[in-house]
Amino acid sequence: MFANLTNALDFQGKALTIRADRQRVLASNIANADTPGYASRDINFKDAMASALGSNSSTGSSLGNKLTLAQPQTDNVSGSFVSTALAATHPNHIPLQSTLGTLGNNNAEELQYTTPSQPAMDNNTVDMDQERANFVDNSVRYEAALTFINGSSKTILSAIQGQ
Repeated sequence: MFANLTNALDFQGKALTIRADRQRVLASNIANADTPGYASRDINFKDAMASALGSNSSTGSSLGNKLTLAQPQTDNVSGSFVSTALAATHPNHIPLQSTLGTLGNNNAEELQYTTPSQPAMDNNTVDMDQERANFVDNSVRYEAALTFINGSSKTILSAIQGQ
């Protein structure tokens, strides 16, 4: 019975965690707007949420503790990014572990590189207008999830107290 009451809270809690991870990625993009060769990244919320809920998505994947990123190397023919896995090149290197996907089932969302809307001379793919819009949109949705969790917990507390 109590599980039925907390299902909505679990869903919103997972969404909140993914939104927080996305906020960090977007902030990193904005911070590196002037870094030559920096490729902007983003989290596909739909795929990440499907992964967190345990359902299979057509483009999502379960990566466990390994985070696969596309390196910002371009293919000379098409100009698209080449996807390679990150690996330690020396035995004394600290192993790479994802800060994403800490939703209880060890699924990591795959960070994806965004498609640049306009080419830059320094190969930086950050579009500040788009990143700011994404940052604000994600912030509003994060606040909405917090408001929903707060309202649900107040409702459950009111039901328990019999008010």
